[in-house]
Amino acid sequence: MVHLYKEIQPADHFEISLPHFLSTNERQLLTLFYQPLTGAEPISLYLTLWAEGEDLQSTPMTHYHLMNVLDAPIGKVFEARIALEAIGLLRTWRKDEGDGRHFIYELNRPLDANTFFQDPLLSMFLFSKIGEQAYRKLRKRFVKQINKEAYKEVSRSFIDVYKPVHTNVPKDFFHSDVKRSNKDYPFYYEQFDFNLLMSGLSEQLIPSSSITLEVKEVIAKLAFLYQLSPLDMQKVVILALDDNIHLSKERLKKAAADYYKLTVSKDAPKLQKTFIQSEASVVQEKNSKEQELQHYLETTPPIQVLRDINNGKEPLPSSVQLAEDLIVQHGMPVGVVNVLLEYVMLTTDMKLPQKYVERIADHWMRKNLKTAKEAMELARTERDKYTKWKNENEQKNTAATNNYKKKNATTKEIVPEWFYKRNEQKNENTQTKETTAIDFEQERLKILKKLGVQDG
Repeated sequence: MVHLYKEIQPADHFEISLPHFLSTNERQLLTLFYQPLTGAEPISLYLTLWAEGEDLQSTPMTHYHLMNVLDAPIGKVFEARIALEAIGLLRTWRKDEGDGRHFIYELNRPLDANTFFQDPLLSMFLFSKIGEQAYRKLRKRFVKQINKEAYKEVSRSFIDVYKPVHTNVPKDFFHSDVKRSNKDYPFYYEQFDFNLLMSGLSEQLIPSSSITLEVKEVIAKLAFLYQLSPLDMQKVVILALDDNIHLSKERLKKAAADYYKLTVSKDAPKLQKTFIQSEASVVQEKNSKEQELQHYLETTPPIQVLRDINNGKEPLPSSVQLAEDLIVQHGMPVGVVNVLLEYVMLTTDMKLPQKYVERIADHWMRKNLKTAKEAMELARTERDKYTKWKNENEQKNTAATNNYKKKNATTKEIVPEWFYKRNEQKNENTQTKETTAIDFEQERLKILKKLGVQDG
């Protein structure tokens, strides 16, 4: 199970490094190539970071801002982030600062269509998502096929045209801190056992010089995609050799696909998100109503919790601001803040007295609470103390506290009635999330408008 509070919190700050002048063609690639692989939420995060990054005067922001713009809990923001990282659209840098963290999000350009289709993992991943007909249509649209078999390349290299001239140029002139951005997605091909692969291939059959770094990466990716061992890949490499004992990307891909169909299955392999699977197993382990409530409080934005407790009515701005201050300024986890809001409202006749909230919040911060479960357990054990604080803060209206105490004395699980009625108050006009291609220019303009930024 991923402990989210160790990875990211709404109060953590971030700044954006953006490759400027992203083109219309790259927006099309995001829509048609990457969105089927990741889903809509990671691409929405990419667009949001893109819109924010275009403001060169922007200061570091908190992840609570992303939660509001995307209308998503911190867990969903984190899932979208790691999906972008895995697919090569985002690189993340982190610096720990006391109890908090500071991130740099470096956006990468999407791969061009030719490179995308040549990659064995990405091309097969897309094929399994959209099907053969749509896949062929995309290839025809974005890849221009030119037959160069009857031609011989006569391009001059750099050293054929230029020669160095020795001048008194300082050495530090050639050293730059600017690094070339990684356009490929992170795949560590060194994890494949190349020693075992080469042990079954003779030097006469396959010279070691034929196994270049590029060939190694393709071999490792194909072995991962088709789940083939180094011994299996020996046969694939032999099948891929041409008449000149040469290995190419295309021949390796075809040989691996043919070997897989003959020995494993005729159906194309599919890729699944391991993080989503682990989260699903956590949900399946829930076996009580109280655990369901804990999961809800851990994964829901505070403004939605306030709505649900109040039968779907919009909370006052002062209540929302109070919750945001606890998260952004004081760094309290979302789940802990939600438990605090629920506890105070149910014990004060649906009020949120600021001094009372802040006094309990100060106690919980000193206790270093991280999860909704920890907060709920502490609220039970310290109920008498909090009741005393409430009475000191407000001498009247103590009936609600007594009712809450009596109610909880008769049951082991704190699952209030509002929790089961929350879905009945949802807006009937809420639109279903679409997973098909979207108009990214229109979405980008909407995000810019929401952020109050004019599109130059």
